[in-house]
Amino acid sequence: MSDAISNFRILWDSLDIIIVALIIYYILTLIEGTRAVQMLVGLGALFLLYLFSQRWEFFTLGWILGHFLGSIILIVVILFQQDIRKALAALGKNPFLINISPGKSERHIVDDLVKATSFLSSRQIGAIIALEKNNSLADFVEIGMKIDAWVSAELIISIFNPSSPLHDGGIIIGNNKILSAGSFFPLETDPELERELGTRHRAAIGLSRETDAIVVVVSEETGIISLAHQGELIRGLDATSLTNRLNDLLDLKKQNTEGKGLINRILRKKQVERTSV
Repeated sequence: MSDAISNFRILWDSLDIIIVALIIYYILTLIEGTRAVQMLVGLGALFLLYLFSQRWEFFTLGWILGHFLGSIILIVVILFQQDIRKALAALGKNPFLINISPGKSERHIVDDLVKATSFLSSRQIGAIIALEKNNSLADFVEIGMKIDAWVSAELIISIFNPSSPLHDGGIIIGNNKILSAGSFFPLETDPELERELGTRHRAAIGLSRETDAIVVVVSEETGIISLAHQGELIRGLDATSLTNRLNDLLDLKKQNTEGKGLINRILRKKQVERTSV
């Protein structure tokens, strides 16, 4: 009888550990490439400093850090409120962490996006388009005009037509659909950036530093196509190089039958490890 109870506890304890591990992995994928990682590193440094003060009996420093870290839950909620909202929104949108998206595939969306940007570039029509990845862009969707339409090159071109009232803002693409148009993104104010970069380029860099979104920009002055991801701006792209960059960042060089959700990513990673062995 005791062996049965012991085996039962081992099963539930193992399940408990797996669930916690999945939650931690999910949180890390959400904050990957964002400033939340830097804040986590900062909190970790403070904790190490606290341990150092306890070890070497720095009473004043230990007292200050002890009271500070004593309210760690409240501090985490304040510091990561935006990331917590995005995580809850993403979980509510996809509670089983599996990506099921009807309609156009990502490969077709890339084709339409490249076709539209090439057309806009040839006519020097400015544009900024953000592709949502793991971090939700719901906050920026709320700022703009909600559209919820399937992605097409014709629709993108018509939105950025200079006579369109939505052409000044940006398009957000998520779940294989255009979620909004006329959205405005946070501007990057880094003084080390090139002065020739305009508002669209700074908005693209700003959004890519706060989230893991991929942002495509067409310059109104020169028609040059650029791509921003994780705070880096790549300029002077043509249709071929833009397609290759998007395929790499969206992991589309493999078959599109693979999912993007957490469970699918774990299964895909295991398959790659098995193949390499």
